Amino acid sequence: MNVLITGTAGFIGFYLVQKLLDAGHTVYGIDSINHYYDVALKHDRLHACGIDHPVPGKEIVSSLNTNYTFCQLDLCDAEAIHKLFTTHTFDCVVNLAAQAGVRYSLKHPESYVQSNVMGFINLLESCKKTNCKKFIYASSSSVYGNNQSVPFKETDTVDHPISIYAATKKSDELMANAYAHLYGIQTIGLRFFTVYGPFGRPDMAPMLFANAIQHDEVIRIFNNGNLSRDFTYIEDIVTGIEKIVSTPGILREDVPGTPATIYNIGHGTPIQLMDFVHLLEKNLGKEARKEFVGMQPGDVYQTWADTTRLQEDYGYTPQISLETGITRFAEWFKSYNK
Repeated sequence: MNVLITGTAGFIGFYLVQKLLDAGHTVYGIDSINHYYDVALKHDRLHACGIDHPVPGKEIVSSLNTNYTFCQLDLCDAEAIHKLFTTHTFDCVVNLAAQAGVRYSLKHPESYVQSNVMGFINLLESCKKTNCKKFIYASSSSVYGNNQSVPFKETDTVDHPISIYAATKKSDELMANAYAHLYGIQTIGLRFFTVYGPFGRPDMAPMLFANAIQHDEVIRIFNNGNLSRDFTYIEDIVTGIEKIVSTPGILREDVPGTPATIYNIGHGTPIQLMDFVHLLEKNLGKEARKEFVGMQPGDVYQTWADTTRLQEDYGYTPQISLETGITRFAEWFKSYNK
């Protein structure tokens, strides 16, 4: 298949490119390479896939695999996105590009509307106009808010987001459902649960804490450590996405007559934050300096994925335990920071 992946300089996109290439697909990747966090890490991810010295608007064929082409594009540039779809034919789109981060959204809400809403609609419009019938996109476990029923199920009510980031992800799900109903596009939303691993985002707990431990800086433990997260290793995530890309014909109609579906994609095992911290300390060989503070606005107390639906439809079964995943992450972190 010819697959367009957005956000290929990002964490999940970087791994998915390699996974789909290994599965025999042809991949076209785009990314705006914005400055939300250090672009050096984004360039390192691109370099690991054979893409060097990207220039806005210029197509680059990977030096490691000629089935991968990259172009630096912004989803908010409707004209450029439409031109991309008219000059290339895509069998499937995987939209991983987004303005990420819950805490950042408290101060910069406008950037979330631009990227996560306007950029999202540009892709859906292009799929409609060029008859691309399979659209997979990143939603988030944050849409569940402070849901009290665990584990979280796709059928739970998600009408009460507690951050702008979560609100934009919920908006994406609603728009995808509308386009599925109106134009027959198969839309598949994936609610990711705390993805971690080598080359992970610097604003996520594993990298934040590891950097602080390495430099003997204080790490802030929110809600005095009384938080739990469904940590999911990156390899499990991209294995699940690859199954969805490669498997035709599965239509689980959340709304009758509409080919729109939502899936949780997580490990299915909530981990207490302090257990995670202790495991990271063990693998880095150094104890963290900790400051216990209150709850951060927009944050949630727990996440826990029920992945039954994804297992039934696509055989998704996460394989990597937190112990194994943190060991791999710590080994990469120490090597990368040399």
